[in-house]
Amino acid sequence: MTATLERDFVATLRAHSRRYHDQHPFHVRMNAGRCSRGQLRGWIANRFYYQENIPRKDAAILANCPDLAVRRRWIRRITDHDGTVPGEGGVEAWLRLGEAAGLTRDEILDHRHLVPGVRFAVDAYVNFARTRPWVEAVASSLTELFAPDLMAERLAAFERWYGWIEPSGLAYFRARLEQAPRDCEHALEVVTAYCLSADAQQRAVDALAFKCDVLWAQMDAIEKAYPE
Repeated sequence: MTATLERDFVATLRAHSRRYHDQHPFHVRMNAGRCSRGQLRGWIANRFYYQENIPRKDAAILANCPDLAVRRRWIRRITDHDGTVPGEGGVEAWLRLGEAAGLTRDEILDHRHLVPGVRFAVDAYVNFARTRPWVEAVASSLTELFAPDLMAERLAAFERWYGWIEPSGLAYFRARLEQAPRDCEHALEVVTAYCLSADAQQRAVDALAFKCDVLWAQMDAIEKAYPE
């Protein structure tokens, strides 16, 4: 791939920032401090289902990936989320966010607040990673291109507008400020190295569009479940 073609390909991927879920009305209201405690707790409880399934999605990519070098780097995503010992990792950090917002650990873990639309969207994403070619699954993760800015804005919004949440509960967002740029850099390296034909690039773009739809569908379901 020539440098020009690669730049065009990456630009097309980055253009999907217009479809990222930070543009969703619920997310806009959340960052503007206009969500009630019930709405924020509903978002946290439902978003946990996505968080706890991220390692399963990444494990599916590893299972399908024949490239040793890629696997050696990709596996860090799983340890980032699951930790290596109890009390560590992104899943644990999200549980602590829920507790800091007034939810109990049990009510997050038992999915009593999980709405069907969120479950369906997340399960579709995990199934995509299991059944589609591994490079397409990697491409779907490129929503991380837009995540660092989102995390910075979200952290600032929570600190400014939602002081009733214990500050220690925001550790997940702080960790992702470092992890997301590293992760998306690797994913972008993989996609640009493997997607050399126009057809392969289009499949990568389609995979990223699918992931944007997954995230948007989650927000739609949460907004409908928590209108007040």
